[in-house]
Amino acid sequence: MKVTKAVIPAAGLGTRVLPATKSMPKEMFPIVDKPAIQYIVEEAVKSGITDILIITNRGKGLIEDHFDRAPELEFALSSRGKTDVYNEVVNISKLANIYFVRQKETKGLGHAINCARNFVGNDPFAVLYGDDVIMGEDPACGQLIRAYEEFGLGVLGIKKVDEKDISKYSSLKVENIRDNIFKCTDMIEKPQTPEEVLSLYSILGRCVLPPEIFDILDRTAPGAGGEIQLTDAMKELAVTKGMSAVEYTGKRYDMGNKLGIMQAAVETALKHDEIGEDFRAYLKEFAAAL
Repeated sequence: MKVTKAVIPAAGLGTRVLPATKSMPKEMFPIVDKPAIQYIVEEAVKSGITDILIITNRGKGLIEDHFDRAPELEFALSSRGKTDVYNEVVNISKLANIYFVRQKETKGLGHAINCARNFVGNDPFAVLYGDDVIMGEDPACGQLIRAYEEFGLGVLGIKKVDEKDISKYSSLKVENIRDNIFKCTDMIEKPQTPEEVLSLYSILGRCVLPPEIFDILDRTAPGAGGEIQLTDAMKELAVTKGMSAVEYTGKRYDMGNKLGIMQAAVETALKHDEIGEDFRAYLKEFAAAL
């Protein structure tokens, strides 16, 4: 079955990047001239997604406003002859069919995904974590969708993490099928002892899930951090049916992390059509003085 629906969980509090997130959602942090979540939506659209549900909570209204029309701004741009910028602003609202639902209690990623049940129905769907911007020629989401269409199993977007950091992430039991494609048969969220570590491969930012994940989430007890963990529900899928995993190409930026935010801005600016050349010259001059 073709994957045309995506869910973007964007209800996190952004505590790692306070005080900026006191009034601005971290998903709206600019990467040069576009907010982080727009890059994520654009990745989904390039992957063939037509319908997107963004899960928010209180204080995230800026996200809804960004993907809505802005008549006053559009009129001002049009009347001043700023056609290119006008078209860019209008096209944001036409990227996909974008819907919103609020997660009324922040009970974890698994709870947030369960809020998408009515939107998803009986269809497979992609999950693009709102913290993770992935830049690359081949959209990461699209790489996972191709694996779903080939194997018919849930798919995990994976990368290796440093051994010292694995306790902050999930750890997966995987075996290679070919190239960058694996089979996953077990996983654990935030392993706390070396014995619990299954590998240094972790789920980072993307997955494609079958609709039966919702029934599993309904019976998933709170796990790490006292929250309902999506990893715990996916573990049941992996153990009972198996899941695919793709070590996707592309550079991942953690937009819930101060260093990740700066890396995304700098590296994107270097490739930017408008400012890339000047910014590169500035960086060279600045670095020479360090």
